[in-house]
Amino acid sequence: MKLLITGGLGFIGSNFILKLLEKFPDYQITNLDDELYGSNHQNVLQVKNLNNYEFVKGNITDNSIVEKLVSKVDIVINFAAESHVDRSISNAKPFIDSNILGVFTILENIKKYKKKLVHISTDEVFGSLESESASEDYKLNPSSPYASSKASAELLINSYFKTYDCEVIITRCTNNYGPRQFPEKLIPKTIIRAELDKSIPVYGTGKNIRDWIFVDDHCSAIEMIIHKGTEGESYNISASNEIDNITIIEKILSFLGKPLDLINFVDDRPGHDFRYSLDSSKIRSLGWKPKTSFEEGIKKTIEWYQKNKLWWNDIDRNILTETPWK
Repeated sequence: MKLLITGGLGFIGSNFILKLLEKFPDYQITNLDDELYGSNHQNVLQVKNLNNYEFVKGNITDNSIVEKLVSKVDIVINFAAESHVDRSISNAKPFIDSNILGVFTILENIKKYKKKLVHISTDEVFGSLESESASEDYKLNPSSPYASSKASAELLINSYFKTYDCEVIITRCTNNYGPRQFPEKLIPKTIIRAELDKSIPVYGTGKNIRDWIFVDDHCSAIEMIIHKGTEGESYNISASNEIDNITIIEKILSFLGKPLDLINFVDDRPGHDFRYSLDSSKIRSLGWKPKTSFEEGIKKTIEWYQKNKLWWNDIDRNILTETPWK
């Protein structure tokens, strides 16, 4: 099988490439990435010299590049996206460009060359939920410009299925964590700032709830959907680990032996969703289930950042300032 992975130098995309080539060493993978702030070539060092792996620098909004690559593969898996809520609040345009126009560019070529698309979306398209968990047909109700751009992409993808009979599948996942995650996100930023004995900024009371999944489990779900998913369908992916932010921070500080007084509560951000939750019974009916408990996953994650300080030492230190996170 020949696959085009977009955004493959980022967190989830790079982990997916590593896991897929480990399990299917005969697959051919082309990694299209524009080398923006969240991209890191160190993420794919172990495969970069393989004969069945190729890196191409480029943006998914560039039709000439996308058309050339799509025409040569069997399936496109679109990880490429602007994904940080705070950045979308400050400037929404990059999110419109990448998350909507970029998806449009891919769809036009999927239609033209009759290829398959698996699009990676997010639980944030459903907005904040008080108590229930969103199934695949739950109403879209995004809060932030980021979430709205992802919801818009979903609507566009569905229209290409209904109007042009394109072979498309949407996946939505809860909050990922694990090795190689860019340090502007909650868990890596907390680990790194704690390692540096710097204060940990927390929005509001820190009681906002997210459902956390270890990145390897997300990757295994995507792999199953590639092989067993039904075109025109969407699949929610979750691990049933609903935990509030302050509890996660306290767990990390405890593991590292750091004092709780590193925690610094700051003013909440505009439109901050309180809780996300997904019902993932549909993909579980295909035989998938998460294998990594949160306690095991957070331990693996902390140890990875401790062992790979050269990886995060190369990151722009402005990312590690006292600005909270998604």
